[in-house]
Amino acid sequence: MSGRVTLMALAGGFASLIPSLASAATYQVGPTRTYRDLGAIAALVSPGDVVEVDGGATYPAVRFTRPGDAGAKITIRGLKVGGRRPILNGGTNTIDASADHYVFEGLEITGGGSRCFFHHADDITIRDSVIHDCPKQGLLGADNDSGSLLLEYSEFYGSGGGDRDHQIYMATDESAHPGAVFRMQFCYVHDGNGGNNVKSRAERNEIYYNWIEGAYYHELELIGPDPDGGVSASLRREDSDVVGNVLVKRRDFSFVRVGGDGTGETNGRYRFVNNTFIGFGSGSTAFRIFDGVDSVEMHNNVFWRDGGAFNITRTAEASWVAGEQIAGQNNFVVTGAGAVPSAWTSTITGASPGFIDASRDDFRPAAGSALVDEGALPTTSPPGHEFPAPLPRPLFHPPRRTLIAPGTAEPRPDDGALDIGAYELAGGPGTPDGGVGGSGGASSGGASSGGASSGGASSGGASSGGASSGGASSGGASSGGASSGGASSGGASSGGASSGGASSGGGAGASGSSGGHGDDAQDDGGCAVRAGAHGAPHTLVFTAFILALALARRRRLPA
Repeated sequence: MSGRVTLMALAGGFASLIPSLASAATYQVGPTRTYRDLGAIAALVSPGDVVEVDGGATYPAVRFTRPGDAGAKITIRGLKVGGRRPILNGGTNTIDASADHYVFEGLEITGGGSRCFFHHADDITIRDSVIHDCPKQGLLGADNDSGSLLLEYSEFYGSGGGDRDHQIYMATDESAHPGAVFRMQFCYVHDGNGGNNVKSRAERNEIYYNWIEGAYYHELELIGPDPDGGVSASLRREDSDVVGNVLVKRRDFSFVRVGGDGTGETNGRYRFVNNTFIGFGSGSTAFRIFDGVDSVEMHNNVFWRDGGAFNITRTAEASWVAGEQIAGQNNFVVTGAGAVPSAWTSTITGASPGFIDASRDDFRPAAGSALVDEGALPTTSPPGHEFPAPLPRPLFHPPRRTLIAPGTAEPRPDDGALDIGAYELAGGPGTPDGGVGGSGGASSGGASSGGASSGGASSGGASSGGASSGGASSGGASSGGASSGGASSGGASSGGASSGGASSGGGAGASGSSGGHGDDAQDDGGCAVRAGAHGAPHTLVFTAFILALALARRRRLPA
């Protein structure tokens, strides 16, 4: 009887999916297609649609105003032709994402007079894209209307200018989209023309497994909402989890600023774990703590400069919520470093951490390195200032100064002990397996951009992704596909195969942790069924039949 009930329930559930799956369209855009540019289809797309854009050609700016759905996102997918992506060029905003639930992947975006990518929607994914040579902002999240954004497997360079324009400048609207998250993972950001490489005013930042270098000012600036945007800086607290990154400072300036910039302050909590800080300027400072801050914790990080040292902290401009709250365990600090926090414990000091080849930017630990097996697990926040939903340990390596393909991030080996820094010695480079590269973080707080993930903690608000596996999930109603092990060739997923936005084979989510962020158990995938002994055979057959029927009916528009 239970088998029949299961079958009937699944029948009803899958039947309800048929209309959206069957009505989804695939549009083809290119110089020889019916639709010559994205503007021709922007007013046509509906939830679940896929737009395939031919590479080897250049297209004008476009604005998207028709929303997708949390369970049926609209995917704008570049297809390489002759090894070349489609190029979107020019306009005030080269791509203007003004509607929710989109995936943009496989694109080259350049030349926007004000912004190359303007984000003022919720549940947006940018994946496998190159954004470069934007005279002002590369990626800008609006103060108003912006919700969660997943940015992964993408490269930024040659953008920004002065002190107000940045390669990546994110914000989330804490009034319209409370609990929103900016997740950035597996990206390569380098050689900015001005401003900061990554600046964010988001309610929660999850900065995982990136290589960031060559900013004119800060490599990373994590601050509060801009009062000029009409969202009060005191509405919510902004927190940031920064894990497994390489940050390279090639001039005299601070690596990171947290708290505020003289406009909006966070009064937030900051956590830096297993990052590698490489300095080339004697005047550099790792952490510039500025305006309102609740706490800062740093664990298992490397701070090194060849032939010299730099300061670890600057707190002169800090305004602590409840007195100075700094914690840290098992960091490696170059000999001679200044302003090392007195609250740190088990700090290792030395002239060299023992990298494989620092002269060639290979900052992995060599055999015999002082970093090997010296990391702390678990990490500990300042008492009474616990960090919410942290990523418990790094799960992947960051890219090594290059753009990597979706799904190819190297899993970080786990031999029971943790190395200090962004890379682990044990086990070699790892074996990317079609989507493991998409998982990786803790999701907290809110609307996330996608399907569930495996490997982290999720806590907090409504997530438009799925349930998380492998992590504590507390909070967040999630509305996407739950996946632990899901697919991703484009996606932040932890496991199966997905080709970019629509994950066909296991709903992939942005991250290893989250019930929330990630790209999405999109399109037709994301449904993993486990039934009892009596129900399993019938259920699986029925599932396969329904999906096959729906996919067979999917419309493909004329080329």
